[in-house]
Amino acid sequence: MELTLLGTGAPDGLPRAHCPCAACATARGPLARAATALLVDGAVLLDLTPGAALAAARAGHSLSGVRQVLLTHPHDGPAVELPAGLPTAGRVADGRVLTLISGHRVRAVPMDSPGTGYEVTAPDGERLLYLPPGGAPAGLPTRDGNGGGPRSGRDAGPAPYDMLLADVTGRPDALARLRAAGLVGPTTDVIAVHIGHEVPPGAELDRRLAAAGARAVPDGTTLTVGEYHAVPDLPRRTLVTGGARSGKSLEAEQRLASFPGVLYVATGGDREGDPEWRARVATHRDRRPGSWRTAETCDLVPLLAGEGPPLLVDCLSLWLTDAMDRVDAWADAAWEAGGEEALRVRTGELVAAVRAARRTVVLVTNEVGSGVVPATASGRRFRDELGRLNAAVAAECEHLLLVVAGQALTLRG
Repeated sequence: MELTLLGTGAPDGLPRAHCPCAACATARGPLARAATALLVDGAVLLDLTPGAALAAARAGHSLSGVRQVLLTHPHDGPAVELPAGLPTAGRVADGRVLTLISGHRVRAVPMDSPGTGYEVTAPDGERLLYLPPGGAPAGLPTRDGNGGGPRSGRDAGPAPYDMLLADVTGRPDALARLRAAGLVGPTTDVIAVHIGHEVPPGAELDRRLAAAGARAVPDGTTLTVGEYHAVPDLPRRTLVTGGARSGKSLEAEQRLASFPGVLYVATGGDREGDPEWRARVATHRDRRPGSWRTAETCDLVPLLAGEGPPLLVDCLSLWLTDAMDRVDAWADAAWEAGGEEALRVRTGELVAAVRAARRTVVLVTNEVGSGVVPATASGRRFRDELGRLNAAVAAECEHLLLVVAGQALTLRG
């Protein structure tokens, strides 16, 4: 099955007309994107956008052989002119299956927002799924029916799609749902479409998509569905560091937003009687996907040693605070009387657990050595120990990010 992307942008394109934002200002030349539309084997047109015929011609194709034009979402603005000779465009009722004279089979997939997704199966059996902007599939079962491991036997369900085209930047949870249902697997080619100005184009877009196991291609690209393509290599261990309110926690969460069942490990505890801390915790909890689970603990070694879904640890600086509490490392006398040695044992166990971890792990920490020198010996001790811990953990991670002013800088990986 051959697929030509006549456009890959959001419904209002990229750059947006008259938009002064930085992303639109830099989305020029090859980074510009027309509204998403797909031509499948020259026979099926998914979404009709202005200039579709010209875009097809530029890609070396014609729309003369199109037998079905399907829309995925309500199209705002003026009506799009239907090129001569094309069948009337329309949307299909959820669940309905069309069998075309070309041999393609198209099934309408229900969404959780206004719009329709389309599953297209080629005569030779290759399968792709195309989702509308801002949409995620509704009513998908998980692989064991309730969020556990893969099903087996007759209940194994359909095989993963060969290709997924979706709003990866706007609805990463759609990708997570499909992964949980076993419909996106390690070999599924995930292509980001409906790309708008929410993410700066170019290297930053590529970086964020790679974290989700996805990629973007320029307008006019022709792909062969089912053809082998190297899927972005997802790092198993990532350390995200940065200063206070730099955006490091949000960056860490975004890295796992397209994966199901993430275990979020909060090392800060409840801090009963501290309303400001409760407000911080609530802010973090409210922006996390509903499918994630939360564990409030500093006992990280067993979690790192276990199997399971991705692990997000926020953060190592609070873990270190707890570790220093446990060995009474704050007082000078206790530090010299064995506190330092006891802390070295605890941090060594944590670093060894990170080194041995087999599950996907994203860890968050703080950079505290670039600001004011603490006025107390215990404050300076914490600063120094956190610097040592960060360096040791970073040495065991394939991917290392420094977040400054909300911008992630790749230091490794």
